[in-house]
Amino acid sequence: MEVILAIAIGVLGGSGVWLILRPRTFQVIMGLSLLSYAVNLFIFAMGSLLLDKEPIVTPGLAPTLENYTDPLPQALVLTAIVIGFATTALFLVLLLASRGLSGTDHVDGEERE
Repeated sequence: MEVILAIAIGVLGGSGVWLILRPRTFQVIMGLSLLSYAVNLFIFAMGSLLLDKEPIVTPGLAPTLENYTDPLPQALVLTAIVIGFATTALFLVLLLASRGLSGTDHVDGEERE
């Protein structure tokens, strides 16, 4: 499970960086989204990868990470998803405004000849 998750994080992160370096603004936005997904998976994996563990302390069990999963990374990822969605919407509005003003979707605003 850990190896598959590490490979998924690596592929998402590498694809995101590759797309960020592309000359078109839509590709940059997709790269930022993939990179944020990779970071979200990384933060989620840092909590713990345990199955059938409760995030809330119950009576009779010692409050250690052997019996419970950490709820803080889950809350951080949920918050990051909401903020990422709002940021992507803002970037799309800026992409449309930039394309309307310059007539191209290149990052630097100029089409190569």
